[in-house]
Amino acid sequence: MRDRSSMAGGARGSRAGGKRGGGGSASSSSAAASACVYYATTALLVALCVAGACFLTSTSGAASSSSAAADGDAAAGSVTAYRHTTRSSFAYEVTRERAVPAPPRGAAGDASAAVGAGTGSDEEGAEEESQPKSAVAAAAMAVMDDPHAKPDDRGGSDEAGMGMEEEHRVSAAAMEDVKGEDGDTAGGAEASAEDAAVKEQEAVLEEKLEMPHEQARAAVEEKNLDGGIEEESNAAGQRQREEEQSALDDPAAGGGLRREAQEETQIDADERASEHEQQPGEAESEQRQPEEEQVRSSASDTNVEAAFGDRNGDGGDGDKASAVDESLVGEARAEEQRAWATQADQSHREKDRRDGESDVAAGGGESGEEQQQEWRVCNVKAGADYIPCLDNEKAIKKLRPENFRRYEHRERHCPDEGPTCLVPLPAGYRRPIEWPKSRDMIWYSNVPHTKLVEVKGHQNWVKVSGQHLTFPGGGTQFIHGALHYIDFLQQSVRGIGWGKHTRVVLDVGCGVASFGGYLFERDVVTVSFAPKDEHEAQVQMALERGIPAISAVMGSKRLPFPSKAFDLVHCARCRVPWHADGGALLLELNRVLRPGGFFVWSATPVYQKLPEDVEIWKAMTSLTKSMCWELAGIKKDRLNGIAAAFYRKPTTNECYEGRKRQQPPMCSDDDDANAAWYIRLNSCMHRVPTATTERGARWPAEWPRRVRTPPYWLDATRAGVYGKPEPEDFTVDYDHWRRIVDKSYLNGLGIDWSRVRNVMDMRAAYGGFAAALREKKVWVMNVVNVDAPDTLPIIFERGLFGIYHDWCESFSTYPRTYDLLHADHLFSKIKERCAVLPVVVEVDRIVRPGGGIIVRDEAGAVGEVEKLLRSLHWDVRLTFSKNDEGVLYAEKSDWRPELIEEPL
Repeated sequence: MRDRSSMAGGARGSRAGGKRGGGGSASSSSAAASACVYYATTALLVALCVAGACFLTSTSGAASSSSAAADGDAAAGSVTAYRHTTRSSFAYEVTRERAVPAPPRGAAGDASAAVGAGTGSDEEGAEEESQPKSAVAAAAMAVMDDPHAKPDDRGGSDEAGMGMEEEHRVSAAAMEDVKGEDGDTAGGAEASAEDAAVKEQEAVLEEKLEMPHEQARAAVEEKNLDGGIEEESNAAGQRQREEEQSALDDPAAGGGLRREAQEETQIDADERASEHEQQPGEAESEQRQPEEEQVRSSASDTNVEAAFGDRNGDGGDGDKASAVDESLVGEARAEEQRAWATQADQSHREKDRRDGESDVAAGGGESGEEQQQEWRVCNVKAGADYIPCLDNEKAIKKLRPENFRRYEHRERHCPDEGPTCLVPLPAGYRRPIEWPKSRDMIWYSNVPHTKLVEVKGHQNWVKVSGQHLTFPGGGTQFIHGALHYIDFLQQSVRGIGWGKHTRVVLDVGCGVASFGGYLFERDVVTVSFAPKDEHEAQVQMALERGIPAISAVMGSKRLPFPSKAFDLVHCARCRVPWHADGGALLLELNRVLRPGGFFVWSATPVYQKLPEDVEIWKAMTSLTKSMCWELAGIKKDRLNGIAAAFYRKPTTNECYEGRKRQQPPMCSDDDDANAAWYIRLNSCMHRVPTATTERGARWPAEWPRRVRTPPYWLDATRAGVYGKPEPEDFTVDYDHWRRIVDKSYLNGLGIDWSRVRNVMDMRAAYGGFAAALREKKVWVMNVVNVDAPDTLPIIFERGLFGIYHDWCESFSTYPRTYDLLHADHLFSKIKERCAVLPVVVEVDRIVRPGGGIIVRDEAGAVGEVEKLLRSLHWDVRLTFSKNDEGVLYAEKSDWRPELIEEPL
């Protein structure tokens, strides 16, 4: 193109010079000067045009790769937003509309913002089943898994190609105009040359009226995360536009007429854009199909269409899933509240809620303050091990001496407002060792505490070996290894049946949790807990190893679990005073133990004859008999030199009714055994359920069948969380999360699952997300929010585990202890009760550097979380939104601020 333009320009200049006549030296000198000016101008314009063409070609290519195969024009106003963010911090957005004049470039930025909100719809027909051209686009469709949130399959590649071709035509025409003007100036062109120039200008004008220059440019844009064009491409494009505008503005060349026509087109586009801004609801409703309108209008506050929608493009199966999913939204929120009590409701019946809890400032999700947040490092005594609700020194100082006797100083005392400072990293922190190697060794720099090494090293708990802390697998009661001890327990008493009959275990006073760590080999999951006390960081060591654990204590309040939850409770020399205070602590274990389940107690009073041990054994014997616990046996482990007592909880009420002394007493009928959130202990026993339809009346199905089988006590006459009959609700939830996990989470989000071990579902329902991951080498802490339907008993029934929690407070875990968090419509719910900012700070505290979070929520909530995570220097890898629903995946970096919080 460069050679042809030069030759054409040279011929035209020669003709102009010849017609001026005259062969003198003055004429030759003048012609030479004019030719030099002309050639320089021509070369500059050609270079600018080539740069502009390259920019348009690259932009068109990006749009083509991000969109699916073109199947026709999209409906008017149809918008799909899809941003796949990599470490280069660029996002790709595709906007498809009918062929109408584009708004001005100033308005285009506003339109892009609207696209980010994620509204849009798909046309009916076979086109919507076409496969996307990129794996990332396919992952985005799967991760939303919603009939109203599927990315638009139809591309705009044809329109983009036409726009690029038109851009070339307009640029070439403008270049020819300028060259014609230069030739006339240099050579004094005669009437015939002027006529030719006018004809060229008119031809260009006709082309520009057919397709405005700005519309072709707005067809596809490549933007970075701040909405701007790449700097280098922007500079080249800006220079090209300035040169073209200069040519258009020249009245002598007819540019004034072209500019007039272009301004009329822009005014028309402005009017269209203004109408669209004034009536966004009407435009959106015209796009949406009637059946989609019906689904959205009948959906409850639980965002059922986002949680259960599926359009997988597999013919009959897809239609069947879609039909089931749409039927889920038939019930309103009121029905949900009638069918399911919440943990908050249950706890409220047992006690007065803490002062002001229900009056937590609402509207905390204002993004204005969050955007201006100045991050600082927490200035606390706990330093890198800071747990806000367990390290609240101000609250602990107010406790009385008798509170310390009942270990209340080890319980939760949360600050009035969630902290907004960031926990520092320990010096020399390194990315954790992957499972299963992590069970045997961790980096010393990550948990730089040696007290357990000094106190328990001879019992094979933990040792220091160079840069590592190593765990030989021993414990106080199983010095020669946990696996031998685990097999010893199963062989001692019939009915334990690790991994079949016994699936979910509670380990009290877990130490470094080697017992739970090795039970994984027997297909058993264990919730281990120990207090944050003078035994430095034992729970932190457990979590760093990849073993489930929480910081908790048997003190004055109930454990955050429902009643009749655990198949077996274990205490290996945990030094808990079970017999004290009327047996209050042992009665709490009785509450959470499933009828027919075992309490395994391997402690010195079982097998030693020291005076103190003999006294404790007599007290325990009297207490367990009055509790109607059967002593199933006492067995000795000769290898480890210890013995264990096996107690079994009754499955009927006959023993309770036949007791001569009603001590401990039976709980009153209005005492809710499932109320567990800040409920003080009550030294009483709840009756065993006997009706065949009551939870706990019989043992669950054997593992793994129990994970996929609806619990027998679910009632088909009652509506579940999502409005369907409870058993059907359970099944659809299970199928839904299997599709989501298989189609997108495992492959589409770019998660390195080899580095994922500790997972938390921050707002679990039936535990379907955890069930879908059971084949992976991960464990999932299912968190049931206190203001959500109380489905935690179902989670335990299916052989999974979890905990009650209020995300307006800090979670009872050490910093940097989870690899992946999953938040399904959590933040939009949180905003109803407390601020989002402290919750995001808590997420930053919990997640390990290199770990991540998946957020599925309303588009506004996702955008708010995204802004905060970016300000925290998280790497936002994927954002996708449509129909006011969005998905985000982000990974935490090693960044910490330099500023330090002012001391309190």
